Amino acid sequence: METKGFTQDGTVDLRGRPVLASKTGKWNACAFLVGYEAFERMAFYGIASNLVNYLTTQLHEDTVSSVRNVNSWSGSAWITPILGAYIADTYLGRFWTFTVSSLIYVMGMIMLTTAVSLKSLKPTCTNGICNKASTSQVAFFYISLYTIALGAGGTKPNISTFGADQFDDFNPHEKELKVSFFNWWMFSSFLGALFATLGLVYIQENLGWGLGYGVPTVGLLVSLVVFYLGTPIYRHKVRKTKSPARDLIQVPVTAFKNRKLQLPQNPCQLHEHEPQYYINSGKRQVHYTPIFRFLDKAAVKDGNSGRPPCTVTQVEGTKLVLGMMLIWLVTLVPSTIWAQINTLFVKQGTTLDRSLGSSFQIPAASLGSFVTLSMLISVPMYDRYFVPFMRRKTGNPRGITLLQRLGIGFVIQVIAIAIAYAVEVRRMHVIRVHQITEPKQIVPMNIFWLLPQYVLLGIADVFNAIGLLEFFYDQSPEDMQSLGTTFFTSGIGIGNFLNSFLVTMVDKLTDRGEHKSWIGDNLNDSHLDYYYGFLLVISTLNLGAFIWASSKYVYKRETKEVNEGCIEMDSKALEISPLGLQV
Repeated sequence: METKGFTQDGTVDLRGRPVLASKTGKWNACAFLVGYEAFERMAFYGIASNLVNYLTTQLHEDTVSSVRNVNSWSGSAWITPILGAYIADTYLGRFWTFTVSSLIYVMGMIMLTTAVSLKSLKPTCTNGICNKASTSQVAFFYISLYTIALGAGGTKPNISTFGADQFDDFNPHEKELKVSFFNWWMFSSFLGALFATLGLVYIQENLGWGLGYGVPTVGLLVSLVVFYLGTPIYRHKVRKTKSPARDLIQVPVTAFKNRKLQLPQNPCQLHEHEPQYYINSGKRQVHYTPIFRFLDKAAVKDGNSGRPPCTVTQVEGTKLVLGMMLIWLVTLVPSTIWAQINTLFVKQGTTLDRSLGSSFQIPAASLGSFVTLSMLISVPMYDRYFVPFMRRKTGNPRGITLLQRLGIGFVIQVIAIAIAYAVEVRRMHVIRVHQITEPKQIVPMNIFWLLPQYVLLGIADVFNAIGLLEFFYDQSPEDMQSLGTTFFTSGIGIGNFLNSFLVTMVDKLTDRGEHKSWIGDNLNDSHLDYYYGFLLVISTLNLGAFIWASSKYVYKRETKEVNEGCIEMDSKALEISPLGLQV
C-alpha cells in the first residue's frame, strides 16, 4: 500500500475512497480544525467562567444554588459526549456526528444570546430593585444552556479524535508529528479560553451580556465555515466493527459461562485469529497481558457458552477499558478541584479588592485568564524543551510515560489547593482584624493574592488535562477511540457533579443550629477555609490512590499485519514498574 502512496492505516476520504498520504491529513488538515476548537472553547468558557455571576446578579439565585446549577450544567456538557461518541463509533462516524451536533450547539448559543438580550426574557428592575425571574424566563434560559450541552456532546469527543485521525500511526514521520498533536490541540483550546476570561467576561459585565454571548456565537459560525473548507483533505477512519461496544458485554458474559473451566498454562493456547485475518481485515491485533485474568476464560477453546469463544484481541480490548476505568476513577477528585475555578474561586474573588488604578475594577472571573496564560506559556516549554530533554534521558518518544505525566499534574494540583487553603485562612484573618460582617463589604486584601492558585492549576492542567486526553485516546481499543476519549470528558463532568454534591452536603451538614455554613451566601461570615482544607485532605488521599492504580496498569500492546510484514507498537508494554513506567 505504501508504494502506491496511500495511507497505511486504511483511512479514506468522505466518499470512502483510499487517500494519498502526501495530499491529505497531517497538520495541513488540522489547521482547519484548530480554529473551530478555539472558538468553541471561547464560547464554552465565555459562559462557564462567569455563569455563577449571571445567576446571582441577574437571576438572583443564592450562592449554593448558583454553584450547584453551574456544576450541573457544566457536568452535563462534559457527560453528554458519551452519547455523542457512541453514535459516532456505532452509526454515523466522527465527521457526520460532529456536523449534526455543531448545528445544535450553534442553535443553543443563539437561544442563549436571545435570552440575555430581550427584555421580555429577563427579570425587570425598578429603582435598582430587581424582581425575581419568572418561571418562563428561567425555563428558556436553562433550555438554552442545556441545548448547548447537548451539542457539545457530539462535538467534544469527535473533533479531537478526528484531528488525531489525520496522522498515520504506521508512518514513522507522521507518528512523530502526532506525539505533539494533543499538546498543540489544547494550546488552541487555551487561546479560546484566554479570550473568554479576559475579553468576554469584561464585555459581559461592562458592555452587556447580549454582546458578551453574541461575539462567540458569530465566531462559532465563522469557524464552522472554515472547518468545512478543509473537507477535501480530511482523512476518515473506516469502522471495522458494526457495534464496537458489544465486546464489553460479550467478553464478561462468555467468561462467566466458562467460569468453571481451567485456563491453559500457556496463553498461546487461548483462541485467536490467524495473522492472515488481520492482514485481510486491516484490524490491529492486541497481545495478551497478565491482568484481569478472570476474563481470559472468554477465550478458552471448547467453552460452555454455546458459541465460538472470544479472541484474545477481544478480551484484551475489554481489559483495556477496565484498566482505563481504574485510572478514570482516580481522576474524579482532581476534576472536582478544577471545578472551583469557575465557582468558589470566582465568588471568593468578588469579596476582595479588585481595583486596578483609580477607576478600573478587575472582573473576578477574569482571574481565570491566568490559568489559561500559564497553560499557553507551559505548553510550548513542555513540548519544545521538557520532552526532548526527558527523551534523551529515558528513550521514551514522549519523554515521560502518560501516567507519569498525570502524576506530576496531580502533585502540582495538591500544592495549588494547599495554597488556596492558606490564602483563604489569610482572608479570614483580615476579616476578623477589620471586623467585616456584611456580604458586600470589600475585604482590604488584593485579589492578586489568588493568583498563585490559578497559575498552579494552569500548569497542572498542562500535565493532567492534556495527558488524560492523550492517554484515553491512545489506550482505547481501535474501534472505540471516540468512546475512549469520553473517559476524559465524563471525568470532568462527574467532577462537576461531585463538587455540586459536596457543596450541597457541606452546606446542609454545617448549617445547623448556631453553627455557620462553611459556604453561606455571605462569604465574609462563612468558613470557606474549612471547605478548602477538606478538599486538600481528599486530594492528598486521592494522590495515593492514583499511585497505586498506576502501578497496576499495563499499557496496550498491539500489532498490525500488512502485506510487507508486521508492524509492532508499544513493544515494551509489559514492563511493569511502580509508577507505570512502561513506554
